[in-house]
Amino acid sequence: MFTGIVAAVGKVAAGTPAAGGLRLRIAAGGLDLGDVAAGDSIAVNGVCLTVVARGAGEFEADVSRETLACTAGFAAGDRVNLEKALRLADRLGGHLVSGHVDGVGAVRRSEPEGENRLLAVAAPRELAQYIARKGSIAVNGVSLTVNEVNGAEFVVNLIPHTLAGTTLGELRARDKVNLEVDMLARYVERLREPRTD
Repeated sequence: MFTGIVAAVGKVAAGTPAAGGLRLRIAAGGLDLGDVAAGDSIAVNGVCLTVVARGAGEFEADVSRETLACTAGFAAGDRVNLEKALRLADRLGGHLVSGHVDGVGAVRRSEPEGENRLLAVAAPRELAQYIARKGSIAVNGVSLTVNEVNGAEFVVNLIPHTLAGTTLGELRARDKVNLEVDMLARYVERLREPRTD
């Protein structure tokens, strides 16, 4: 479980084909790996990955073919948002994020708004019902509040702190982004389904 509050920006140093997918080596940037061990979870661009090895300032994780097919942002050289898993004593500054990406969106536009940037993203149609104005969404692992919704397209406002501490300010039209909708919306939908027992 994560909060969507990015701790550091790292970089995909290498991706090596492995049985069933890809072994990534991630340069951790400013992320403190001192308390990280094999088996721990780290969100990489919003995708929960399991650390399989750790070195000085870097870690390795395996990504399955299934994960590669439904996410974006794992090419060698890509800058990535990083967050270690939430501990029970941590503050929940963003919203509850599972690290299970619901779909890949496409950036429609990124434009300045004073010191901020407005980011418009087209989500897959099947996710549109879970995206609400003033609701939460994670974009490449970053917890954000939705400002506008127009069909399957939504707009978020990126403040200077978010622009400085994540990769979202680097996004341009047609870039692909990992999306995770608010898990509460999914549970509400499930509760509304007719019972079959």
